[in-house]
Amino acid sequence: MTTTATAPHATLDTVETVPSFIMDSWWTPETGSAAATPVRDASTGELLAKVSTDGLDLAAAVEFGRTTGQAELGKLTFHQRALKLKELAQYLNARREHFYGFSYQTGATKIDSMVDIDGGIGVLFTFGSKGRRELPNSQVVVDGPMEVLSKDGSFAGEHIYTRIPGVAVQINAFNFPVWGMLEKFAPAFIAGVPTIVKPATPTGYVAAAVVKAIVESNILPKGSLQLVSGSVRGLLDVLDYRDLVSFTGSAATAKSLKAHPNVVEGGVRFTSETDSLNAAILGPDAVEGTPEFEAFVKSVVTEMTVKAGQKCTAIRRAIVPQELVSAVSAAIGKRIQERVVVGDPRAEGVTMGALASVEQLEDVRAAVQSMLDAGGELAYGTLDSPSVTSADGTTGVVDAGAFMAPVVLNWNNPEAEALHSLEAFGPVSSVVGYSDLADAVRLAARGGGSLVASVCTNDPDVARELVTGIAAHHGRVLMLNREDARTSTGHGSPVPHLVHGGPGRAGGGEELGGIRSVLHHMQRTAIQGSPNMLTAVTGIWHTGADRNFTVDTEGTHPFRKHLVTLRIGDAVRSDLRQVTLEDITAFANTTGDTFYAHTNQAAAEANPFFPGIVAHGYLLLAWGAGLFVEPAPGPVLANYGLENLRFITPVAAGDSIRVTLTAKKITPRETDEYGEVAWDAVLTNQDDEIVATYDVLTLVEK
Repeated sequence: MTTTATAPHATLDTVETVPSFIMDSWWTPETGSAAATPVRDASTGELLAKVSTDGLDLAAAVEFGRTTGQAELGKLTFHQRALKLKELAQYLNARREHFYGFSYQTGATKIDSMVDIDGGIGVLFTFGSKGRRELPNSQVVVDGPMEVLSKDGSFAGEHIYTRIPGVAVQINAFNFPVWGMLEKFAPAFIAGVPTIVKPATPTGYVAAAVVKAIVESNILPKGSLQLVSGSVRGLLDVLDYRDLVSFTGSAATAKSLKAHPNVVEGGVRFTSETDSLNAAILGPDAVEGTPEFEAFVKSVVTEMTVKAGQKCTAIRRAIVPQELVSAVSAAIGKRIQERVVVGDPRAEGVTMGALASVEQLEDVRAAVQSMLDAGGELAYGTLDSPSVTSADGTTGVVDAGAFMAPVVLNWNNPEAEALHSLEAFGPVSSVVGYSDLADAVRLAARGGGSLVASVCTNDPDVARELVTGIAAHHGRVLMLNREDARTSTGHGSPVPHLVHGGPGRAGGGEELGGIRSVLHHMQRTAIQGSPNMLTAVTGIWHTGADRNFTVDTEGTHPFRKHLVTLRIGDAVRSDLRQVTLEDITAFANTTGDTFYAHTNQAAAEANPFFPGIVAHGYLLLAWGAGLFVEPAPGPVLANYGLENLRFITPVAAGDSIRVTLTAKKITPRETDEYGEVAWDAVLTNQDDEIVATYDVLTLVEK
């Protein structure tokens, strides 16, 4: 395909079929196959392509993912997969302008295209980073601490995550053909699960262009990504409990898919993100003239016009104090009139493009008419065809193209059912008044569960009451005020670090959320066994597992070992060191930590935790380092922190301490000549009572 529109007189026989990428090769239907679906330029109505999967073997595609895809991804650790995502992000980022050309044909402006394309590539960058920083360089994730299940510690249990053994089928909506694909693909890839992506037909050619570039990059392992351009009818028939379906689209379609026997009875994992009547609430303090009022109006208009309002996160209901309904509606209308230019996104100065298709336009107009019939009143805009700017710069009403002017509705009856149940998936928003904060919370909840809500106020008490009142009805809540109005990513912009999804009407699913979304593609399993067996499975040393006291057996201190020779369980036990009152007093005077437990015998004895004057915990930690350190230059490059520190038994003057240090977790870095080692450190006294436990973190040469 090219980025220029096909001639107006073209027929389905003379236009290209959007290809699928199946079993590591490109596929299109044979000539003479069943009638295909036409795809048209959203602004001009010109025929661009046809879409068909007639004859495509979906069962074979699934099997290819379960076998070849699983095998190839299984050769890589989390870190290695994350590096490939980073490499892929860099490759696609250098080709953004090429993808923009396809995006313009969907009616998307340059800003819309950046949100979709740059946003999708940004997700790859984020997971490429988080995968290396927050996951081990292995294939198993440990969830929580070990649970001791026997008195002598020989039997224990814990939870681990391992990847699901099937495929992730990702069914995406038409409004974000790139972001929608990549935000689902990235966490699945990090988890090691092959993806079969099915984009929506009207804009699937944009996703196909990106997949073509991905294939040409030759970065991903074979079977990691397959693309089905067109219908996937019958796909759920060949899925089972090993597989996952992630759906974005209408609630009606989601309901149909969830009713499939393989979901209801066969155990196919199903998550969905569907309709959402998102709300923005203006606090009573945010009156005209305040920064919050301005930010609120700007946010509503932005969400109405970016992607021509075709966003599952757009603001559909602006809930404002009753006395501000007229002022808010007028301010929204004024901003639209001053800043919004409707037209072909390839024309200079256009700020809002067309809807994705004529069919979508008809659906939105019908929804608005139903809302008018139910009591809504036009506060701004019209359902008539708007004056638009064409690609050649001329302005006027055009017959072709799916153009619609922004529409603002007012409601005298805030209880009108249509206000809280009908979603016009376009540049449409309603303004409705509330009487008090409890009423605002109630109206927001009438949406039946939403992806996102905004609370716009500079009053902390108002923010607390509104957010705690609506949080359980929403997947995300943005608090907007003068402090973050310029830096906020906005009401309608999910970020890969935070959860995207919502309860009830919004589908009840959950995507993104950083590493949480990686774990969505993995199975949590409780494992039980001896500490040695738990260590073998997880690659992390567990208390009670064997240690190799190398100083005793080989004469080699663990700190003298490079990563290539260091092993989990390598350990060192120090000699005892006695603590004197003079040591405690000197530390108190030197550091200024003269807390009474370290300086006043009578006061310390009166404290139920202490036998009298006791050593500072940080004195003991410093001595512990002196007891286990190997001072000569060598493989250990730096100590970069402590984790999980707990002080357990006080140490009085006259007591002695020793440290036992064990290599607990070894994480080589893929791109550096060193790695990270976490050491289990245990301080004990002369009676072998535990004084403190913690993890020492070091950087060690490979």
